[in-house]
Amino acid sequence: MSPQQWLAFVTITLIWGSTWFVIKTQIGIVPVSWSVTWRFLLAGIAMLIICVFRRVSLRIGAKGHGFAALIGVLQFSLNFNLVYRAEEHVTSGLVALTYALLLVPNAGFSALFLGHRIAGRFALGSLLGIVGVAMLFARDLGDPGANVGVTITGLALAAAGVLSASAANVMQASPVGHALPLQAGLAWAMFYGCLANAGFALFVAGPPVFDGSPGYIAGLVYLGVLASAVAFSLYYRLIREIGAGRAAYSGVIVPLVAMALSTLFENYLWSPLAVAGALLTSIGLVVALRGKSG
Repeated sequence: MSPQQWLAFVTITLIWGSTWFVIKTQIGIVPVSWSVTWRFLLAGIAMLIICVFRRVSLRIGAKGHGFAALIGVLQFSLNFNLVYRAEEHVTSGLVALTYALLLVPNAGFSALFLGHRIAGRFALGSLLGIVGVAMLFARDLGDPGANVGVTITGLALAAAGVLSASAANVMQASPVGHALPLQAGLAWAMFYGCLANAGFALFVAGPPVFDGSPGYIAGLVYLGVLASAVAFSLYYRLIREIGAGRAAYSGVIVPLVAMALSTLFENYLWSPLAVAGALLTSIGLVVALRGKSG
Protein backbone atom coordinates (compact mmCIF):
# COMPACT_ATOMS: atom_id res chain seq x y z
CA MET A 1 0.00 0.00 0.00
CA SER A 2 1.05 3.60 -0.52
CA PRO A 3 2.00 5.81 2.46
CA GLN A 4 -1.39 7.56 2.18
CA GLN A 5 -3.20 4.22 2.26
CA TRP A 6 -1.19 3.09 5.28
CA LEU A 7 -2.03 6.36 7.04
CA ALA A 8 -5.74 5.80 6.35
CA PHE A 9 -5.48 2.18 7.54
CA VAL A 10 -3.75 3.16 10.79
CA THR A 11 -6.18 6.04 11.44
CA ILE A 12 -9.22 3.79 10.95
CA THR A 13 -7.76 1.15 13.23
CA LEU A 14 -6.91 3.60 16.02
CA ILE A 15 -10.35 5.26 15.91
CA TRP A 16 -12.38 2.05 15.77
CA GLY A 17 -10.13 0.40 18.36
CA SER A 18 -11.26 3.02 20.87
CA THR A 19 -14.99 2.83 20.14
CA TRP A 20 -15.49 -0.24 22.33
CA PHE A 21 -14.97 2.00 25.36
CA VAL A 22 -16.95 4.95 24.05
CA ILE A 23 -20.00 2.81 23.21
CA LYS A 24 -20.34 2.09 26.94
CA THR A 25 -21.26 5.77 27.45
CA GLN A 26 -24.18 5.32 25.05
CA ILE A 27 -25.80 2.37 26.82
CA GLY A 28 -28.03 3.21 29.77
CA ILE A 29 -30.74 5.88 29.84
CA VAL A 30 -31.11 6.00 26.05
CA PRO A 31 -32.39 2.84 24.32
CA VAL A 32 -29.84 1.31 21.95
CA SER A 33 -31.85 2.06 18.80
CA TRP A 34 -32.13 5.75 19.68
CA SER A 35 -28.40 5.97 20.45
CA VAL A 36 -27.67 4.53 16.99
CA THR A 37 -30.16 7.01 15.48
CA TRP A 38 -28.50 10.04 17.12
CA ARG A 39 -25.08 8.77 16.10
CA PHE A 40 -25.90 8.67 12.39
CA LEU A 41 -27.94 11.85 12.45
CA LEU A 42 -24.81 13.60 13.72
CA ALA A 43 -22.61 11.67 11.27
CA GLY A 44 -24.84 12.68 8.35
CA ILE A 45 -24.71 16.34 9.41
CA ALA A 46 -20.91 16.12 9.71
CA MET A 47 -20.67 14.64 6.20
CA LEU A 48 -22.99 17.35 4.88
CA ILE A 49 -20.72 20.05 6.37
CA ILE A 50 -17.68 18.38 4.79
CA CYS A 51 -19.39 18.33 1.39
CA VAL A 52 -20.35 22.01 1.68
CA PHE A 53 -16.87 23.00 2.86
CA ARG A 54 -15.24 21.09 -0.01
CA ARG A 55 -17.89 22.26 -2.48
CA VAL A 56 -18.95 18.71 -3.30
CA SER A 57 -22.31 18.48 -5.06
CA LEU A 58 -24.96 16.45 -3.24
CA ARG A 59 -26.71 15.54 -6.49
CA ILE A 60 -26.31 11.82 -7.05
CA GLY A 61 -29.35 10.97 -9.20
CA ALA A 62 -32.13 8.44 -8.64
CA LYS A 63 -29.80 5.44 -9.07
CA GLY A 64 -27.35 6.98 -6.61
CA HIS A 65 -30.08 7.52 -4.03
CA GLY A 66 -31.19 3.91 -4.35
CA PHE A 67 -27.61 2.75 -3.85
CA ALA A 68 -27.09 5.11 -0.88
CA ALA A 69 -30.35 3.98 0.73
CA LEU A 70 -29.28 0.34 0.52
CA ILE A 71 -25.87 1.16 1.99
CA GLY A 72 -27.59 3.13 4.75
CA VAL A 73 -29.86 0.24 5.71
CA LEU A 74 -27.16 -2.45 5.52
CA GLN A 75 -24.20 -0.60 7.04
CA PHE A 76 -25.60 2.17 9.22
CA SER A 77 -28.84 0.60 10.44
CA LEU A 78 -28.83 -3.21 10.45
CA ASN A 79 -25.13 -3.56 11.19
CA PHE A 80 -25.02 -1.20 14.17
CA ASN A 81 -28.35 -2.26 15.68
CA LEU A 82 -27.13 -5.85 15.57
CA VAL A 83 -23.69 -5.17 17.04
CA TYR A 84 -25.04 -3.02 19.89
CA ARG A 85 -27.53 -5.77 20.75
CA ALA A 86 -24.89 -8.47 20.49
CA GLU A 87 -22.97 -6.70 23.27
CA GLU A 88 -26.04 -7.07 25.50
CA HIS A 89 -25.63 -10.86 25.29
CA VAL A 90 -21.88 -11.49 25.12
CA THR A 91 -18.68 -9.67 26.02
CA SER A 92 -17.30 -7.00 23.70
CA GLY A 93 -14.30 -9.32 23.22
CA LEU A 94 -16.44 -11.96 21.56
CA VAL A 95 -18.14 -9.34 19.40
CA ALA A 96 -14.72 -8.01 18.38
CA LEU A 97 -13.66 -11.56 17.53
CA THR A 98 -16.72 -12.01 15.33
CA TYR A 99 -16.08 -8.74 13.52
CA ALA A 100 -12.48 -9.74 12.95
CA LEU A 101 -13.96 -12.37 10.62
CA LEU A 102 -15.32 -9.60 8.37
CA LEU A 103 -12.44 -10.05 5.97
CA VAL A 104 -13.72 -13.58 5.15
CA PRO A 105 -17.13 -12.61 3.67
CA ASN A 106 -15.57 -9.43 2.22
CA ALA A 107 -13.03 -11.46 0.27
CA GLY A 108 -15.56 -14.20 -0.54
CA PHE A 109 -18.26 -11.82 -1.80
CA SER A 110 -15.64 -9.91 -3.81
CA ALA A 111 -14.54 -13.12 -5.48
CA LEU A 112 -18.12 -14.29 -6.08
CA PHE A 113 -19.70 -11.07 -7.34
CA LEU A 114 -16.79 -8.95 -8.57
CA GLY A 115 -14.44 -11.62 -9.89
CA HIS A 116 -11.56 -10.63 -7.61
CA ARG A 117 -8.87 -13.24 -7.02
CA ILE A 118 -7.92 -14.38 -3.51
CA ALA A 119 -4.17 -15.04 -3.34
CA GLY A 120 -2.78 -17.84 -1.19
CA ARG A 121 -0.67 -15.36 0.81
CA PHE A 122 -3.79 -13.34 1.70
CA ALA A 123 -5.67 -16.49 2.74
CA LEU A 124 -2.75 -17.64 4.92
CA GLY A 125 -2.38 -14.23 6.56
CA SER A 126 -6.13 -14.04 7.20
CA LEU A 127 -6.09 -17.46 8.87
CA LEU A 128 -3.16 -16.45 11.07
CA GLY A 129 -4.94 -13.24 12.06
CA ILE A 130 -8.20 -14.99 12.93
CA VAL A 131 -6.41 -17.63 15.02
CA GLY A 132 -4.46 -14.87 16.75
CA VAL A 133 -7.63 -12.94 17.65
CA ALA A 134 -9.21 -16.18 18.94
CA MET A 135 -6.18 -16.63 21.20
CA LEU A 136 -6.60 -13.06 22.45
CA PHE A 137 -10.12 -13.82 23.61
CA ALA A 138 -9.58 -17.42 24.73
CA ARG A 139 -10.71 -16.52 28.24
CA ASP A 140 -14.06 -15.29 26.92
CA LEU A 141 -14.45 -18.35 24.71
CA GLY A 142 -13.72 -20.73 27.56
CA ASP A 143 -15.74 -18.98 30.29
CA PRO A 144 -17.33 -21.85 32.28
CA GLY A 145 -19.99 -19.54 33.71
CA ALA A 146 -21.31 -18.43 30.35
CA ASN A 147 -24.89 -19.24 29.40
CA VAL A 148 -24.67 -21.23 26.17
CA GLY A 149 -28.04 -20.04 24.85
CA VAL A 150 -27.25 -16.39 25.54
CA THR A 151 -23.79 -16.75 23.99
CA ILE A 152 -25.18 -18.34 20.83
CA THR A 153 -27.77 -15.56 20.54
CA GLY A 154 -25.11 -12.88 20.90
CA LEU A 155 -22.79 -14.51 18.38
CA ALA A 156 -25.68 -14.99 15.93
CA LEU A 157 -26.54 -11.26 16.19
CA ALA A 158 -22.90 -10.32 15.65
CA ALA A 159 -22.57 -12.71 12.69
CA ALA A 160 -25.69 -11.22 11.08
CA GLY A 161 -24.17 -7.76 11.56
CA VAL A 162 -20.93 -8.93 9.92
CA LEU A 163 -22.78 -10.21 6.84
CA SER A 164 -24.78 -7.00 6.59
CA ALA A 165 -21.64 -4.84 6.84
CA SER A 166 -19.81 -7.07 4.37
CA ALA A 167 -22.56 -6.73 1.76
CA ALA A 168 -22.31 -2.93 2.05
CA ASN A 169 -18.51 -3.03 1.86
CA VAL A 170 -18.46 -5.09 -1.33
CA MET A 171 -21.07 -2.80 -2.88
CA GLN A 172 -18.57 0.04 -2.43
CA ALA A 173 -16.04 -1.93 -4.49
CA SER A 174 -18.53 -2.51 -7.32
CA PRO A 175 -18.62 -0.42 -10.53
CA VAL A 176 -21.75 1.37 -9.26
CA GLY A 177 -19.98 2.17 -5.98
CA HIS A 178 -16.92 3.52 -7.77
CA ALA A 179 -19.11 5.75 -9.94
CA LEU A 180 -20.86 7.34 -6.95
CA PRO A 181 -19.13 10.42 -5.42
CA LEU A 182 -17.76 9.08 -2.14
CA GLN A 183 -18.53 11.91 0.28
CA ALA A 184 -21.92 12.86 -1.17
CA GLY A 185 -22.96 9.20 -1.33
CA LEU A 186 -21.80 8.65 2.24
CA ALA A 187 -23.72 11.70 3.50
CA TRP A 188 -26.96 10.45 1.92
CA ALA A 189 -26.32 6.88 3.12
CA MET A 190 -25.93 8.08 6.71
CA PHE A 191 -29.15 10.10 6.52
CA TYR A 192 -31.01 7.11 5.06
CA GLY A 193 -29.53 4.92 7.79
CA CYS A 194 -30.67 7.48 10.38
CA LEU A 195 -34.24 7.37 9.01
CA ALA A 196 -34.25 3.57 9.13
CA ASN A 197 -32.89 3.65 12.69
CA ALA A 198 -35.52 6.17 13.80
CA GLY A 199 -38.34 4.08 12.35
CA PHE A 200 -37.02 0.97 14.05
CA ALA A 201 -36.47 2.82 17.34
CA LEU A 202 -40.04 4.13 17.34
CA PHE A 203 -41.30 0.58 16.80
CA VAL A 204 -39.20 -1.18 19.46
CA ALA A 205 -38.48 1.57 22.03
CA GLY A 206 -41.21 4.18 21.69
CA PRO A 207 -40.79 7.98 21.52
CA PRO A 208 -37.32 9.55 21.21
CA VAL A 209 -35.08 9.55 24.30
CA PHE A 210 -31.94 11.64 24.73
CA ASP A 211 -29.37 11.98 27.51
CA GLY A 212 -28.09 15.51 28.00
CA SER A 213 -25.21 14.54 30.28
CA PRO A 214 -21.72 15.72 29.21
CA GLY A 215 -20.44 12.13 29.07
CA TYR A 216 -23.17 10.96 26.72
CA ILE A 217 -22.88 13.99 24.44
CA ALA A 218 -19.07 13.74 24.27
CA GLY A 219 -19.32 10.06 23.40
CA LEU A 220 -21.97 10.79 20.79
CA VAL A 221 -19.79 13.45 19.13
CA TYR A 222 -16.81 11.08 19.06
CA LEU A 223 -18.84 8.21 17.59
CA GLY A 224 -20.78 10.38 15.14
CA VAL A 225 -17.96 12.57 13.83
CA LEU A 226 -14.69 10.64 14.19
CA ALA A 227 -15.82 6.99 14.30
CA SER A 228 -18.49 7.44 11.60
CA ALA A 229 -18.03 10.46 9.32
CA VAL A 230 -14.21 10.49 9.32
CA ALA A 231 -13.48 6.76 9.68
CA PHE A 232 -16.04 5.55 7.14
CA SER A 233 -14.87 8.16 4.62
CA LEU A 234 -11.34 6.76 4.92
CA TYR A 235 -12.51 3.14 5.03
CA TYR A 236 -14.73 3.32 1.95
CA ARG A 237 -11.99 5.10 0.02
CA LEU A 238 -9.59 2.34 1.07
CA ILE A 239 -12.07 -0.31 -0.11
CA ARG A 240 -12.24 1.34 -3.52
CA GLU A 241 -8.44 1.54 -3.77
CA ILE A 242 -7.17 -1.77 -2.32
CA GLY A 243 -10.27 -3.98 -2.23
CA ALA A 244 -12.78 -4.98 0.43
CA GLY A 245 -10.82 -7.99 1.64
CA ARG A 246 -7.58 -6.19 2.43
CA ALA A 247 -9.35 -3.15 3.87
CA ALA A 248 -11.27 -5.39 6.28
CA TYR A 249 -8.01 -6.50 7.90
CA SER A 250 -8.34 -3.37 10.01
CA GLY A 251 -11.02 -5.31 11.92
CA VAL A 252 -8.41 -7.89 12.92
CA ILE A 253 -6.09 -5.21 14.33
CA VAL A 254 -8.86 -3.25 16.09
CA PRO A 255 -9.00 -5.73 19.05
CA LEU A 256 -5.25 -5.21 19.59
CA VAL A 257 -5.80 -1.47 19.88
CA ALA A 258 -8.76 -2.00 22.20
CA MET A 259 -6.71 -4.29 24.45
CA ALA A 260 -3.77 -1.87 24.47
CA LEU A 261 -6.11 0.88 25.66
CA SER A 262 -7.57 -1.50 28.22
CA THR A 263 -4.05 -2.15 29.48
CA LEU A 264 -3.46 1.58 29.94
CA PHE A 265 -6.81 2.56 31.45
CA GLU A 266 -8.40 -0.61 32.85
CA ASN A 267 -5.34 -2.52 34.15
CA TYR A 268 -5.86 -5.40 31.73
CA LEU A 269 -3.41 -8.23 32.52
CA TRP A 270 -1.93 -10.01 29.51
CA SER A 271 -1.67 -13.80 29.63
CA PRO A 272 1.06 -15.66 27.70
CA LEU A 273 -1.65 -16.91 25.31
CA ALA A 274 -2.88 -13.36 24.68
CA VAL A 275 0.68 -12.17 23.97
CA ALA A 276 1.16 -15.04 21.52
CA GLY A 277 -2.17 -14.17 19.90
CA ALA A 278 -1.14 -10.55 19.47
CA LEU A 279 2.14 -11.56 17.83
CA LEU A 280 0.38 -14.04 15.53
CA THR A 281 -2.18 -11.41 14.54
CA SER A 282 0.60 -8.96 13.68
CA ILE A 283 2.41 -11.58 11.57
CA GLY A 284 -0.87 -12.36 9.82
CA LEU A 285 -1.31 -8.67 8.99
CA VAL A 286 2.07 -8.49 7.28
CA VAL A 287 1.48 -11.70 5.33
CA ALA A 288 -2.09 -10.81 4.28
CA LEU A 289 -1.37 -7.28 3.13
CA ARG A 290 1.54 -8.47 1.01
CA GLY A 291 -0.94 -10.67 -0.83
CA LYS A 292 -3.84 -9.58 -3.00
CA SER A 293 -7.57 -9.89 -2.51
CA GLY A 294 -10.65 -7.94 -3.50
